[in-house]
Amino acid sequence: MTEFVGWMASVILALTISRQVYTQWRTRSTAGVSHWLFIGQCAASVGFVIYSALLSNWVFVSTNAFLLVMAVVGQIIYRRNKRMEERQAHSSSRAKVTS
Repeated sequence: MTEFVGWMASVILALTISRQVYTQWRTRSTAGVSHWLFIGQCAASVGFVIYSALLSNWVFVSTNAFLLVMAVVGQIIYRRNKRMEERQAHSSSRAKVTS
């Protein structure tokens, strides 16, 4: 029963984080998202993966490894979206100058 509770909590957390990263990818927006969130999540997840492995707690090893992957993907998407926003802003300002 203890392992079941851990795995269910892990699935819920994985779904919520995945949904956030998917929404960020779909909307192509950085509004309300800090790249420091993903940097902090990466650092914490690496520490928790090591800690969980040392305790042989495979629920937490797998959960935190997944969170680490999502943090990296989230950071990549954030940077892509930020570049696109900057290009659009630059294009808009150039269009106003030429008008």
